[in-house]
Amino acid sequence: MLTVETRYAIDPQTAKGLDTQGLRSHFHADGLFAEGEIRLVYTHYDRLILGGAVPGAGSLTLDHVAETGTPSMLDRREMGILNIGEAGEVSVGGTNYTVNNGDVLYIGMGSGPVTLSGKGRFYILSAPAHRSCPTKLIRIEDARRVELGASETCNERVILQFLHPEVAESCQLLMGYTQFAPGSVWNTMPAHVHDRRMEAYLYFDLADDQRVFHFMGQPEETRHIVMGNEEAVISPPWSIHCGAGTGAYTFCWAMAGDNVDFTDMDMVAMGDLR
Repeated sequence: MLTVETRYAIDPQTAKGLDTQGLRSHFHADGLFAEGEIRLVYTHYDRLILGGAVPGAGSLTLDHVAETGTPSMLDRREMGILNIGEAGEVSVGGTNYTVNNGDVLYIGMGSGPVTLSGKGRFYILSAPAHRSCPTKLIRIEDARRVELGASETCNERVILQFLHPEVAESCQLLMGYTQFAPGSVWNTMPAHVHDRRMEAYLYFDLADDQRVFHFMGQPEETRHIVMGNEEAVISPPWSIHCGAGTGAYTFCWAMAGDNVDFTDMDMVAMGDLR
């Protein structure tokens, strides 16, 4: 079963007037992981698609998605799949890949239908592409590790980069996830924006009775969205994106836009946040 929800882009002036439910209806995405289903969110921010697939006892095939306007979803798109569950199988172009927990499978444009099976909980990201790059399975040990932060500032963390120019070639999709050291809860702080690229976060490995407070909005006009486990948030290019949790968590980040330069960001001074 496939369902697709469309989210339209809005400007920062409109976002200023939204109440809690209004913010959540535009930027928050929950219920992505349902057994036996593929649930996608098609955003008008750089046409990024995000979603979840849980094959359960059967298999699920991702092929025609009407919102893309092509016979097969990957005719003009690339895709990254992160497994946040037990080991699962992904079949692409006649090749089967065993994707373990924490692994990422990159699938290039023009690869055709994608079939998912096994016990995986697959987080799916897809962006438009203008060239085809090789399909590649990236194991955790093959990811680029960047250690940042400190325990004194509650943001000691390791960034694992999977779809990154030094790890796996892609057209425009960047993707990875960030894990925190014990006692650290702040992500992406000090905050930044990158007006040339949008971003999406999936928060996971979060206990059911814990929450992450995701901060968004323009630096001088911030808002927040309360996030539970396995919930995603869409971050417009004009918005900061940072957060703090009440307990340990991991978040998957993905970007699409003008370039694949991970360090292309405009930093925001702490004193400028409002």
